[in-house]
Amino acid sequence: MPVFMIGMQRSGSNLLRLMLNQLPTIAAPHPPHILERLGPFEADYGDLEVDENFEQLLEDVCRLVETNPVCWEALTLSRREIATRCRERSLVAVYGAVHDSLAQAWGADDWMCKSMANIHYLSEIERYFGESARFIYLHRDGRDVALSFRKALIGDKTFYHLGKAWDEAQQLSLTLRGRVRPHQFIAISYEELTEHPEATLRRLCTFLGAEYRPEMMDFHRSKEAERTAVTGLWANVVQPVDDTNSRKFLKEASREEIGLFETVAGNSLDELNYPRYFVKRGKEISIDSPTIAALDAENKRLRASALKMTDPVDLKLRRPQENLMESIRVRFS
Repeated sequence: MPVFMIGMQRSGSNLLRLMLNQLPTIAAPHPPHILERLGPFEADYGDLEVDENFEQLLEDVCRLVETNPVCWEALTLSRREIATRCRERSLVAVYGAVHDSLAQAWGADDWMCKSMANIHYLSEIERYFGESARFIYLHRDGRDVALSFRKALIGDKTFYHLGKAWDEAQQLSLTLRGRVRPHQFIAISYEELTEHPEATLRRLCTFLGAEYRPEMMDFHRSKEAERTAVTGLWANVVQPVDDTNSRKFLKEASREEIGLFETVAGNSLDELNYPRYFVKRGKEISIDSPTIAALDAENKRLRASALKMTDPVDLKLRRPQENLMESIRVRFS
């Protein structure tokens, strides 16, 4: 059974992944973001019925996995085996095949991909996997998500840009809920996961048809957590659940930042029952073109600054995968 975590990054996805990875029936690796990274290039490979084109796509997907900063332990990707697992010649088929291989290597019946960007590839996922797909919609107060992104290497940095991206991801997830069968979809909030972890995990296990195991609460002591924590971005996964890690934006973000977020993402905040603090419904801030231009410039500056502040160890771990992606971009330019 393929399981897809959807929503937006910095919402506790690695926390939940490591918890689920403690179940012997589910393989939940750190994602190389196959669809997000190679999806924009799929058409450039040409007709995938041509062996040479399909073999190149297959090679690139396997190399993306093999250069992932957090390695997929105990897995050797046989290109021939991956090809035979594909029910068609497409990127989503290869994506599914490498996860099937991992599940087999780890002795699991099912696998979960926590690449939250898959929210933008739902049409392909739904088409290929059909009703066998399960979706875990993990959401977190978007203002805390924005605060987390502001401190991270990746992603946008202003509450305006992050508010727009968060709102889009939530709306896509909520729309999916109305489109798939009830047994395919579950919504979980970061807040309930951290404040009531065991009850939330038991509910999730019921959804997945798995038996809850106490080891799920000891995720931070697992070998997979240790491997994941080698990069600064996910260093906190070797710590137990922190039930105080919510609503920090009220102390660490300005009223203006929160107001911008509540203006561009207010509808999603309302639908998910996150209270607005400074911008009530119908009283949204007017954001004119000069303000947007200034926010664009600020976002660009902050992103460049974050890159300069990155731990050299993180950059070294990411470099092989970045070099691979650069070679693909050059090939198709």
